[in-house]
Amino acid sequence: MTVRAMTIEDYEQVKALWLKIKGFAIRSIDDSYEGVERFLMRNPGISVVAIEDGKIIGAILCGHDGRRGCLYHVCVDPEYRLRGIGKEMVVFCMKALQDEGISKVSLIAFTKNDIGNAFWKQIGWTKREDLNYYDFTLNTENIIRYIE
Repeated sequence: MTVRAMTIEDYEQVKALWLKIKGFAIRSIDDSYEGVERFLMRNPGISVVAIEDGKIIGAILCGHDGRRGCLYHVCVDPEYRLRGIGKEMVVFCMKALQDEGISKVSLIAFTKNDIGNAFWKQIGWTKREDLNYYDFTLNTENIIRYIE
């Protein structure tokens, strides 16, 4: 298994992986080819894929705003879980963010995502109880699709 920086050439396999993950949510604009390409260009070398036998089996979109890093769409193919792949990808992203001078990283996990929440707790992330998370939609065309 190999972990390396994600490129836009990985998009089709990454999208296919997203569509395999039950409960996953993707947005029509942000998660389109063009949306991911824009994200990767703004954050070069920080997002990651895990590859085995020429197939993408894990991915994380990772970026920062110059102050705080953020992980998005962290996923590992269900057939490859419990092998340390997720942790190895997170370590890759954390190192890349450190190299960019970023000191703090956040992520959002759905409250009903028991597997994901257990993963973050197990690898030492802290669940914040002292704040509320708010969203404001600027583009109503950016529709969410949940994978069932």
